[in-house]
Formats: sequence, structure tokens, C-alpha cells
Amino acid sequence: MNIVIADGQTANPGDLSWAELEALGQVTVRPRTPVEEMAAACAGAEAVITNKAILNAEIIAALPELRYIGVAATGYNVVDIEAARARGIVVTNVPAYSTASVAQLVFALILELTHRVGDHSASVRTGDWEKCPDFSYWTQNLVELDGRTLGVIGYGDIGSAVARIGAAFGMRVLASRRSWPDEPPAGVTPATTDEIFAQADVVTLHCPLTEQTHHLVNERTLGLMKPDAYLINTGRGPLVDEAALAQALEAGKIAGAGLDVLTQEPPRAGNPLIGVRRCLITPHIGWATREARRRLIAQVAANLRAWRENAPINVVGR
Repeated sequence: MNIVIADGQTANPGDLSWAELEALGQVTVRPRTPVEEMAAACAGAEAVITNKAILNAEIIAALPELRYIGVAATGYNVVDIEAARARGIVVTNVPAYSTASVAQLVFALILELTHRVGDHSASVRTGDWEKCPDFSYWTQNLVELDGRTLGVIGYGDIGSAVARIGAAFGMRVLASRRSWPDEPPAGVTPATTDEIFAQADVVTLHCPLTEQTHHLVNERTLGLMKPDAYLINTGRGPLVDEAALAQALEAGKIAGAGLDVLTQEPPRAGNPLIGVRRCLITPHIGWATREARRRLIAQVAANLRAWRENAPINVVGR
């Protein structure tokens, strides 16, 4: 079987192995493939593995041997599912491989916003502690999480993991989801999104990106938030109206934001949030621990193996 990995650089920049996929066929690994090169790069492939490389209807039509598309991610919007279905091409994804890593990053952002470890370490490196007349100082107000309210919008795998960590910090947890079981999890109070924006000291986004959630964070919902509250987004960039968030941060309407995702990735010059005070931005690293990427590659191989054995798993767009 001829297998092409269209954009292997992010999942495996060289610290992991492709051996599990190589056991299934002849593998060609491309670090990254622009959309205009996809048809030529994948010519002759029976299986294409993609993370962010585009497989639109035109590209799929140009690949007559293609029978399988493995998305090395949970989201699969890079594939034209209808075009694949029309050709009988199976498309799979990898759910839940990065839950623990993303939840960990959520609290890395929260803790940096509330305790400013990086800022204080930088202050010490520049000699401020040596010059200080006291044994202790802080560059800005420090915030204790115990007793504060964590608002989780989207109580799925990652949202529930974040809620458990919040509870361990002594936080009260409010959460929203489309439907709840008769008895919500212990320690979690169901709430509407507006209730979460209005009551939470930290609002963290874990809902899917849909027409209804696009720009869920906007001028109105930011206006509901407390002036000492924080916003965290490790979900999808377009959940946030970036111009509205930048304005709210500059005006001091909320205390800060921590973002691992943006609407355009990499961001274009002129993104309104780059350089804004009290806004932490990381380059989409929530999924990128070595442990999570190892699980991702293993599941990509397992998906392909199951399909080859005529028992496909994690199929999307059926």
C-alpha cells in the first residue's frame, strides 16, 4: 500500500517514529504540503494522512487511486467529506488523544495569569530582587484560585478534565453543555453560557466550532464578565471575536486572557491581539506534548490498520 503523510512535521519533527505506519506499506513523509502541491504530492497514493493539509473536492478528484484518508487530528474540516463519500473513500480521525495535555495547558495559562511566574522570574533575572529593600516583592496583584468560580463552556472530554483540575484547586465549577444526564457529575453545577460569563472568575472554552458558537465571545458576552475575570481559549480560534477581546482587554473590562488558538494560524500581521497587555498567546501547543503526539501517531496507524482489515474505526462523515 502506498501511503503519503502530507504534513508530518508538526506531529513528528523527528523525536518520534513512523514505524507503525511503515509496517503497513510504503510511506512517503512530507514535512508540509501547500494546497497547490497536494495533487502531485499524493499522486498514486491509496492512503493519505493529513493534519492540516487540504483535501478538497478538486484534489480528491485528481487522485483516482485514493481509497482512504486518515486525519491526524480530531477536527476534520480540512477534508471535503461529501466528495470523499461520493467516491467511497473512508475518512477517519483521532478523538481524545490530547485531552490530558490540553487540560494541563489550560491551567498553565490560568496560573501564569494569576501568579505571573514568568514575569517575576524575568524581573529577578534583570536584578530587581537584588535591588529590593525587602525580602519579597511582586510586580502585580497575585490571585488565589481556591474559592473562585471556574466556568467551563463545553463539558466534553477536555472540559470535564479541566473541571476536575479546577475542583482540585478548590474552585467552584459551573459548566454548560447541550444536554445533561439526569444527575450531573458531582461538584459540577449546570449553567447557561450567559450565567457562566456573568458569574465565573475564569471562563474556559471547550465547545465545538459551529454556526451557533462562532464568535461566542463577543462584545456582548465580554460585557457580562467581571472586570477581574479571565478568559481561556484552547478550543478553536473563531470562538472569539478577536477585535472585541482586544478592545475589552485594553479597556480593562476583563483582567486577562490566555489563548492557544487564533482565527488565522499562523496569525497574519496586524492581528488585534498580538502585543495586547494582559493577553497570553501560545502557538497552538496544547496538543503537542510528546506523549500526546505519540498517542496520535499510534492511533493513526491503528485506524489505517483497522480499515485495511475491513473493520474501520473512528470513521467520520458516514
